[in-house]
Amino acid sequence: MKYYFKLLISIFLFLQPLLTIADGGMWIPMLLEKLNEKEMRDMGMKITAKDIYDINNSSMKDAIFLFGGGCTASAISEEGLILTNHHCGYGAIQRLSTIENDMLTNGFWAMNRQEELPSPGLTVTRLVRMEDVTNQMLNGIEQNMTEKQRSEMLKKNSEEIVKQAKEGTHYEAFVRPFFYGNEFYLFVNEVFKDVRLVGAPPSSIGNFGGDTDNWMWPRHTGDFSLFRIYVDKNNQPAEFSPENVPYKPKSVLPVSLKGLQEDDFTFVFGFPGRTEQYLPSYAIEMITQIQNPARIDLRRQKLDIYESFMNQDALVKLQYSNKHKGLSNAWKKWIGENNGIRKLNGIEKKQQYEIEIQRWIENSGAKGQVYGQVLDKFKENYEQLSGLQLEMSYMIEAGLGIEIVRAARMLSTLEKVAQTQDVTDEQIKTEVDKARKALETFYKDYHQPVDRAVFVKMLESYRKAVPEDKLPSVFGLIAEKYKGEISQYADDVFGKSIFASKSTAMNFLDKFKANSCKKLHRDPGYDLASTLFEHYSAKIMPEISKLGNENDSLMRLYMKAQMDFEPERRFFPDANSTLRIAYGKVKPYYPRDAVFYKNHTTIEGVMEKEDPNIPDYVVDEKLKKLYHIKDYGRYGSNGTLPVCFIATNHTTGGNSGSPAFNADGHLVGLNFDRVWEGTMSDLMFDPDQCRNIMLDMRYCLFIIDKYAGASHLIDEMVIVE
Repeated sequence: MKYYFKLLISIFLFLQPLLTIADGGMWIPMLLEKLNEKEMRDMGMKITAKDIYDINNSSMKDAIFLFGGGCTASAISEEGLILTNHHCGYGAIQRLSTIENDMLTNGFWAMNRQEELPSPGLTVTRLVRMEDVTNQMLNGIEQNMTEKQRSEMLKKNSEEIVKQAKEGTHYEAFVRPFFYGNEFYLFVNEVFKDVRLVGAPPSSIGNFGGDTDNWMWPRHTGDFSLFRIYVDKNNQPAEFSPENVPYKPKSVLPVSLKGLQEDDFTFVFGFPGRTEQYLPSYAIEMITQIQNPARIDLRRQKLDIYESFMNQDALVKLQYSNKHKGLSNAWKKWIGENNGIRKLNGIEKKQQYEIEIQRWIENSGAKGQVYGQVLDKFKENYEQLSGLQLEMSYMIEAGLGIEIVRAARMLSTLEKVAQTQDVTDEQIKTEVDKARKALETFYKDYHQPVDRAVFVKMLESYRKAVPEDKLPSVFGLIAEKYKGEISQYADDVFGKSIFASKSTAMNFLDKFKANSCKKLHRDPGYDLASTLFEHYSAKIMPEISKLGNENDSLMRLYMKAQMDFEPERRFFPDANSTLRIAYGKVKPYYPRDAVFYKNHTTIEGVMEKEDPNIPDYVVDEKLKKLYHIKDYGRYGSNGTLPVCFIATNHTTGGNSGSPAFNADGHLVGLNFDRVWEGTMSDLMFDPDQCRNIMLDMRYCLFIIDKYAGASHLIDEMVIVE
């Protein structure tokens, strides 16, 4: 009996890392019927896979859009009204804001179509169809090809597939690899270019909790904004025009007021950005022990400088609010990711998994031999990559990430064109216009004192962290000409560079001719940008690219090895900004010893957090009034107003704005974040710790209706009582 007990324990210990790695999932919609429908229905789903994705009929997928370049939105009315997160619309709202009309702070509500605001440059994209094109893509691929030859053949095949898919349509298309190039899918899209801001709550609601609560639970954030898609009179995408009309979606999501309870089934439909679930332990070790710590430290330094200036000047606060949000979001996420991997013993679990795979390879005869020494080669490559990754992190964050360097780089194409033999005045003018447009956008949100402070701090950190023989040559200049004083070097750069202010940069462009490149080459800001980029291009990128290409090839092999090792396992592909389904259940969780979190929050929590002395916790006066008189309308439940809830759906960046559904396929929530204890889910998913955070639609509708008085927007929606 003891023997059998020991055997069971051994089997459990062997399977444990496999089970942990296998949980979660971001599933391909067109494969739900084959891979997931039974499990989803067993968990409580009442609709079918075809209701979610159907190539021949309108389905839920026709109501889901890629919002901008990295969020999700959904159609909630037959008049093209779309819903996404406040933080997804943040950039558009910020660009439309001024000191006199600060829509970030005060909110915005269009009370009629004429008041809706065009958002130049903002697009939303609908997936028309997707198709498995693996066989077409691998046509002509030979086992003995070099990676370069393989890449060239794949490119050729992809171009032909895309050409055929687009022919005779207004659609756009692309082919994307899945499972590290073991499979390929075609995506045919419809891109809408006239998108207008309709409504957004003030930041005290839409960003309640701010950076303090970001990645945290419990949350009380009304993180939503509303836009509308406009099209031509044939209901097809068109550039902005006053003649355009609201879009008629092929599918509209009904909005439920029923809410969800613990253990209720739920699923999220959206465009997750990037995950790396199948990496070897060596990669996880490099990310969490080298890459993340460097980036965390540098971002914290930048944030401290931003905050010191933003707290003193309202204009600077407006200019740098979006930049601060972007920096802070990743900074906090990387900290949580490192903590999560450590708590999960993620590296050790990956190592155990690799021991079992290696044992399988060695005992599988000819079948296993094809995978050779893949893990040994990974180890060798990541040992070399680790040092390079440190250099890369400092170059990107502390070198090329400096704002004056970014501004100078905006003229690099102009310089190249201007020095081309037989260049025409018209060609130069075209590039000057492009540069002027880019710099106009840049300087709108630029404050030189902030940049100078960041400049000094970043270069000091760069010099301290990277070995002297790996530093760009500019540090030699600082040592010789400025006796090592980076502050003196900064005085020279910001005192003499044309990029230190909008007026000098634009004046330079106004007078630009081919021989102006001589002045450009003498400019200390442009010289710094060129020196850093040349170092990056010559000393860092070639080696990283070489090892990266080798690792790509190894990952394709290693991914196939994992699939052969576990033939009965359902593998989901890593996120790659294509439409996916993630499903789970509403659950509470225990983040750490003796701490328990419920699965939902209410408006009482907003009031409990209120602190007029902390900007993140300022509560809007009108919201307080509605709370005190308990005027929740039909959106209240059991005497209170639900605000947010959590579930076990596997999400990542890009899922922001993704609609969350109940078992009937009705919209009940809006995904906007993950819990801090589970941010390692991009690398490893743990169902006990990972939770996605969603805005309850009842709070969203309450803000639109009772707070903003925009009931005309509620009237557009299909409400399920």
